This record gives sequence, structure tokens and C-alpha cells, in this order.
Amino acid sequence: MIIVEGWVRAAPAAIDQVLPAIKTVIEASRAEPGCHEYAIARDLLDPGLLRLAERWRDEAALTAHFQTPHVAAFSAVLASVQMEAASVQMYAGEHVRALIQRP
Repeated sequence: MIIVEGWVRAAPAAIDQVLPAIKTVIEASRAEPGCHEYAIARDLLDPGLLRLAERWRDEAALTAHFQTPHVAAFSAVLASVQMEAASVQMYAGEHVRALIQRP
């Protein structure tokens, strides 16, 4: 399993501008083959911070994701606003242990 985790910092007004595009990319990405989770959320304590969390079946599914039209469109929207900083990493998640799991 591939895990993508990270954050993007921008002025709160800039994040407001990209919210419709975020909703679109989340919906389209979750429908992709190999996508187990795809979330982008505004930090509750810091309105200028977006947090990203993704889980993919394998690296091939993630690579295919990066080649989709909805990712290209989302990247264009992000490029149109001033990001202050960003950090996104990919991890290979070979060991999984449930910390909380309820039906």
C-alpha cells in the first residue's frame, strides 16, 4: 500500500478560492481504481493550512492518478494561487496495525 501525507500552506483567502476545485478532485480521485482513501481538509485551528491524506493500492495506481485530467485541472488551480509552503511525502506502508476500529 502507498500512503501520501502532507500539507499545503497559503493565505486563508487563497484556500477559499480553491475549495470548489478541492471538492472536485476529491470526488474524482475517490472513484479511481486503486484509491483506498483520498482526503484534503482545512486544519481546524489554522485556516491557512490544508492537510492531505491518501492511500493507494500500489505505486502504479498513484502514477495513473497523477496522469488524470482532474489532477491536471486541480494542479492548474493550485498554480493560480500563492502557496507559501508545502510538504507532501509518499510512504510504502507494508505493516498496518489498527489503532481504533469500530463497526
